[in-house]
Amino acid sequence: MADAGNQQLNVFGEPIGECSCKPMTGWHRDGRCATDEHDHGLHVVCMRATAEFLEFSRERGNDLSTPRPEFGFPGVKPGDQWCLCATRWLEAYQAGKAPRVQLAATHAKALEVIPLELLKPFALDLS
Repeated sequence: MADAGNQQLNVFGEPIGECSCKPMTGWHRDGRCATDEHDHGLHVVCMRATAEFLEFSRERGNDLSTPRPEFGFPGVKPGDQWCLCATRWLEAYQAGKAPRVQLAATHAKALEVIPLELLKPFALDLS
């Protein structure tokens, strides 16, 4: 699903919602999982971190929990929401360690990697 002009759309084809401003997340560090042609990691899945997922990610070589002040990165703690690479979420899903997601704040480009049917059972914002 492509964006309409410059508008960033979520998995429902609506304007993408905010993922987190505390900590500030997003490829553009604007609180949204917006993307552009320079985001080769496709940081488009708005996830809610768990200790289990953070450990899984660290073991895979992406330590999200350790603060890196030199890069303005506070570290992600359990309960924080963060824009995650779509491939990492899928990898965690396949390992049985996928975090919950906020679909209204997950970019439509996530669907190029992850079928919506896989994301829906992990949705924080579906009743």
